[in-house]
Amino acid sequence: MKKVAVILSGCGVYDGSEIYESVLTLLRLEQQGAKYQCMAPDVPQLHVIDHQSGEPVLGESRNVLQESARLARGRIVDISTASPADYDALILPGGFGAAKNLSDFALRGDECTVNEDVAAFARAIHAAGKPVGLICIAPAMIPQLLGKGIRCTIGNDAEVAGAIERMGGVHQECGVDAIVEDAEAKVVTTPAYMVAGSMLEAQAGISKLVDRVLELA
Repeated sequence: MKKVAVILSGCGVYDGSEIYESVLTLLRLEQQGAKYQCMAPDVPQLHVIDHQSGEPVLGESRNVLQESARLARGRIVDISTASPADYDALILPGGFGAAKNLSDFALRGDECTVNEDVAAFARAIHAAGKPVGLICIAPAMIPQLLGKGIRCTIGNDAEVAGAIERMGGVHQECGVDAIVEDAEAKVVTTPAYMVAGSMLEAQAGISKLVDRVLELA
């Protein structure tokens, strides 16, 4: 049975992991008979967003690992304690937490950096020739996370695609129900809610991504 690491970035589209993307990923893994382990860095969130108003909540602080545990129903580990050797593949759902908590892409764009523990884990998976899947905005981290020259997609957002290209990535436009695969790098991406207008639309690409990652594992 294949075991997949799933890196979360909090809980909620505007300041953490996109909930639907995360759940659809975990559901598809179960449907395909794979095991998974959710993990996240034990660090403060960049900020807390009121998901009704869309505005920052002043004076409030939350922890990425603790918030991610909400999505994982408590079954989660600190990524700094996880061993890449224990896993056959890695998937990173989207949500702005990928660009705010796993990296600082939301603040610095093409000059971004990635959380050290996240980078170390992902690079070890990648260096071992194991597949990596990234969803929604998460592929924006690829040049800094896995290296330059890797083909990926975030859909059709010109600003984000331009930042990926400036960092040394190769962006390919993609529909919501499709995936982009860099066969040599074993990296699979799909736009999900960068393009999707509904959960059903997001599911199409996410299921294809999970299926392909498991095939490559």
